[in-house]
Amino acid sequence: MTKNHIKRLAAPKTWPIERKKTKWIAKPLPGPHPLDNGMTIKLILIDILKYAKSAKEVKKILNEGKILVDNKIRKEEKFPVGLFDVISIPDTNEHFRILLNKKGKFFLHPIKKEESTIKPRKIIGKTILKNKRIQLNFYDGTNKLIDKDEYKVFDTVIFNLVKNEIKEHINFEKGSIVFIYSGKQVGLTGEIEEIKNFNNTQKPLITISKDKDKLQTLKKYAFVIGKTKPVISLPNER
Repeated sequence: MTKNHIKRLAAPKTWPIERKKTKWIAKPLPGPHPLDNGMTIKLILIDILKYAKSAKEVKKILNEGKILVDNKIRKEEKFPVGLFDVISIPDTNEHFRILLNKKGKFFLHPIKKEESTIKPRKIIGKTILKNKRIQLNFYDGTNKLIDKDEYKVFDTVIFNLVKNEIKEHINFEKGSIVFIYSGKQVGLTGEIEEIKNFNNTQKPLITISKDKDKLQTLKKYAFVIGKTKPVISLPNER
């Protein structure tokens, strides 16, 4: 591994790339997503969308402000993007949400312009600041100050990316709809049937119902995306 690149053969399994195409591939900069949970804009433009063939072409596209991530223009080719991020290309009127398939690999799911303005964010922690103000810390590295503490870790908030404000709050509870983003059930969507919060020696588990099946996974692998149905569009399972 070099400072700025990693070998394709050793790249995270989440990256949908040809492993033997070239020896090296750009490594994401430190940012909102860790290495295993994010990939670069450059990778998306060259390996997935195939809108560029070289680093030079990628830089030209980005320098012209043609790529938006979560409604913000991004000009850094190694900026990391990951699960549920929204990629928008105004020139072609294309919008995509990054999802994971059942093989645990990222893919771009086309969405409508109206949906590109919202994004689910999982709460992974809360911080008490000066004057007892509460800050919510989210899965994608962002955070938000709140006036009223009615949120819990594992809950999800639906963000309006244009106004940068919380549009909806969804509790992690029985009956909620979750997307599984790690483990053996990765890529599946189901309804929470049961939550088992054990003591410190056992990891919390949940049981979800998928069609007529009941599946079990770790609670930490579940991402709430709706109260009774998903608030974002999802493709047929891949």
